[in-house]
Order: sequence, then structure tokens, then C-alpha cells
Amino acid sequence: MSRVLVLGGSRSGKSAHAESLVAGRDDVVYLATSSGDPTDAEWSARIATHRNRRPAGWTTLETTAPSELLRRGTVLIDSVTTWVAALMDETGVWDTAEAAGAHAAAGPGGGEAEALERLAARCDALINNWVMTPAHVVAVSDEVGLGVVPETRAGRLFRDTLGTVNQRLAATADEVWFVVAGLPQKLR
Repeated sequence: MSRVLVLGGSRSGKSAHAESLVAGRDDVVYLATSSGDPTDAEWSARIATHRNRRPAGWTTLETTAPSELLRRGTVLIDSVTTWVAALMDETGVWDTAEAAGAHAAAGPGGGEAEALERLAARCDALINNWVMTPAHVVAVSDEVGLGVVPETRAGRLFRDTLGTVNQRLAATADEVWFVVAGLPQKLR
């Protein structure tokens, strides 16, 4: 069992590097945290590119259930970024954050506070299962701390949530990689 976190910016080569870390294994379960959207051809094409790159023997599972980490073998998560976005959607955070921003609320309102609690619980479940899995896990995530401050409240909440999740994953990872322009740099 080991946990490996691969961070990088958009189009940095982080997914390809993560895939190379599990190349040659025949027991890989690829946790795809985003599914295609028939109304978004560009996003669907990106997903198809990732699918076509995977070896035929890998099992793909489209899910955002943290419990799917609790398995044996090898797990490749691509990506924590889309997982956190999905968790924000599933818990209602996007809607409440936008509503709070539109009304210039001074702090979280009742609906937003409840949504944030649900999000925190789902993020905790993700981290707990990451720590407890008996599998060899490689997780891919975007490093969001190097970009501009998002203009919207929802964007800032996403950046902050993903940044916190990345820090928590890295704190318990056996290896952490940072990929820049296709060049992987081992941080730990």
C-alpha cells in the first residue's frame, strides 16, 4: 500500500505522469471522477483522449463515492479536481455560494452553511478513505495556488476547498510529484 499525489497545472502532463507510475500493472482501477456531457463536445473529446490512452486491461469506474478507494490492487484517480467540483455540485454549494455572492451576504446564510457542512463531510470522507485504503493509489489534482484569485465567490470557494484537500492529501502521501511543462519533479 502506498499513496502518491501528482499535482500540476492545466495541461502540465500530470495525468500522463500518473499513468506512467502505474504502467505495467494489470490490476488498475481507474476512478474517473467526471463523465461526459453530450452538450459539451470539447469536454467529451478530452474525456475520450484520456480513455483512449488507458491500457485495455484497466477497469474504469466513473464515480465520486469516496468508498471506492477502499479496495485492493491499484487505483488511479483522475482527478481530485473534478471530484471536488462534483462534491460541490452534489452538496449544493455552487448554488448557495452564487446566491450569497449575488446578495452580497456578509457571511454564510442558513442554506449555504448547511451546504458547506455537507461539503466538509464529503471531503473528510475522501481524505479518510485515502488514508485507510489498502490499495496502491495514485491521485491526480490541479495545483490551484499559482493562479489568479477567482472573480466569483463560488470560484474562490472552489479554489480554497481544492487547495485544502490537496494539502491534506499531500500531508499523508508517501510520494508527492509536481509536474511542470511535462517535467515531473518529485517533492517527496
